[in-house]
Amino acid sequence: MAERNPTKPEADGRLRVVIESVTPRVDGGRFPAKRVEGENVVVEADCFADGHDVLRARLLLRAEDDKQWREAEMTALGNDRWRGSFVAGPPGRYRFAVCAWVDHFESWRNELVRREDPEDIRIAALVGADLIRGTAGRASGADRKRLEDWSAVLRAKAPADSLKAAALDEALAAVAARYPDRSLTTCTAEMPLEIDRTLAAFGAWYELFPRSASTAPGRHGTFKDVEKRLPYVAKLGFDVLYLPPIHPIGREKRKGRNNTLVTKPGDVGSPWAIGSAEGGHLAVHPDLGTPADFRRLVAKAKEHGIEIALDIAYQCAPDHPWVKEHPAWFRSRPDGTVQYAENPPKKYQDIYPFDFESKDWRALWEALKGVIDFWIGEGVRIFRVDNPHTKSFAFWGWMIPEVKRSHPEVIFLAEAFTRPRVMHRLAKLGFSQSYTYFTWRNTRAELTEYFTELSRGPGRDYFRPNVWPNTPDILPESLQYGGRAMAVSRVVLASTLAASYGIYGPAFELMDNRARVPGAEEYLDSEKYELRHWDLKRPESLGPIIAMLNRIRRENPALHGNGSLRFLPTDNEQVLCYSKSTADGSNQVVVAVNLDPHNPHTCWIDLDLEALGLEPGRAFQMHDLLTGARYLWNGPRNFLRLDPAHSPAHIFLVRRHVHREQDFDYFL
Repeated sequence: MAERNPTKPEADGRLRVVIESVTPRVDGGRFPAKRVEGENVVVEADCFADGHDVLRARLLLRAEDDKQWREAEMTALGNDRWRGSFVAGPPGRYRFAVCAWVDHFESWRNELVRREDPEDIRIAALVGADLIRGTAGRASGADRKRLEDWSAVLRAKAPADSLKAAALDEALAAVAARYPDRSLTTCTAEMPLEIDRTLAAFGAWYELFPRSASTAPGRHGTFKDVEKRLPYVAKLGFDVLYLPPIHPIGREKRKGRNNTLVTKPGDVGSPWAIGSAEGGHLAVHPDLGTPADFRRLVAKAKEHGIEIALDIAYQCAPDHPWVKEHPAWFRSRPDGTVQYAENPPKKYQDIYPFDFESKDWRALWEALKGVIDFWIGEGVRIFRVDNPHTKSFAFWGWMIPEVKRSHPEVIFLAEAFTRPRVMHRLAKLGFSQSYTYFTWRNTRAELTEYFTELSRGPGRDYFRPNVWPNTPDILPESLQYGGRAMAVSRVVLASTLAASYGIYGPAFELMDNRARVPGAEEYLDSEKYELRHWDLKRPESLGPIIAMLNRIRRENPALHGNGSLRFLPTDNEQVLCYSKSTADGSNQVVVAVNLDPHNPHTCWIDLDLEALGLEPGRAFQMHDLLTGARYLWNGPRNFLRLDPAHSPAHIFLVRRHVHREQDFDYFL
């Protein structure tokens, strides 16, 4: 006889338990919640029944391809809320469910404790004897014998006090609890859970153009040049080196410098205009090197503790081989020409988008998935996807799970600066991370509202933010006019507000703040359209500060997640303060940032001593990890001064109660 699926009990009117409000659950279980390997995954649910009987509840978990369930007991929190947890296993898709039932044995004991009438106790003892005998039938070996003997004791003629004491024997009750009667169990439907590797939730990304990695001005960079750049990226402390498209660049309708329509000799075009006679999405630009050179770069990066992320841009240059081989994959205009990409008033004449309403859509889908499969074969496990919001939701809902079924370690970053619901849908469909609106959030009110939403809002179980202060497409106004202090404050915010962040470098650390035209967010002499030469040894580089921030991030687990983020009150709108902590409170970080890059600001900050595990009236130390300074604070209200000429931010490590002066290295 086949074993009954514990999460799909037969319909039975005797089922009395109700299970509601299960968390984490995304759209009623339609999409998976996301966690990372090794994380303590907490599941809660409302479990209740009619009357006053005692319930038991268990959390069930299995890998999607497994048939066997693992179970964990759930604990009552009060007000019919129950909680269970498990440690997340290796990356992959899992299923979980909550099951609960009326525990007649514990209900009997619970009532017996309150009984005082001797006759009631004798009758209750007989009821318990029957329950325990039934429990013995589900046991075996020594446990069965102990339960049978216990049942016999409760049937004996003995004083009521003796029967009550025997019935309430804790050791025997623990034996009985191992063999519950679960014949009338209520279970939820199975709910999906996606477990990713840690880098999907915590990591630092660095973007560079390989063609600009040459040490000689004017020479086209190569993969070997990028290989020489790896020690620099490792020294800065980045986990991921992200490369824009590395494929052949189209010659037809190629864009010139600063996005002009007319090219000049030597113009290299945009890497996002993919494809030429040399090949398409499965080829590498010959000026960058060979496929073997790329594989060597991937391997060398791993030796430095860095992973290579590759840009996936699902679009073609006019001379991409697919344009002639598969014309049905593209839209045609009334004059018979292929429709190029547009976002009025912007025009991208050098790029042809795919038509996801094509009658040949199945072949298109397979070809696009084949691009990912190919680069996985070349050693890539991280993909930044360009403009995923302009491609079919149905495609992503098929492609990403298909890829992760064979390669659950793969990470997808969505570059989707678009409407919130679209961004969230992409996350639900499988993107591991997403770009955010951080680039345009500058005031205290804007930052507080937005990051409260990201860390505590409905998307917290599936939408993982990856925060960037700049990109090759976006030079925000704040960086154009805010100078060094603004650049420092923005990278401090990015690296501490979010567990994952990135910078487009070397433009960021070398503070390239020249806009193409006043009021635009585009770089002058953008790397998107020409080679650039960067002097990484410039003394004003922000490299040392960035390296320090990445070291602080790695050494403080409080900064490895987003859920603990809490904003702290101050009496100055120009100062943003917030805290993060580990679940056990062993690591507590408080950050204060001056949002005004031109003027010093002071404020009083109000700490939540209880949340920080600090006792009122006892001194504690605030260790500024940026400067090394240590401050003695006492009580919830404390004074701060932030001068952008010196340091526009503090990153404090909270050190618990201090009693003596010698506990400090020095005072400021």
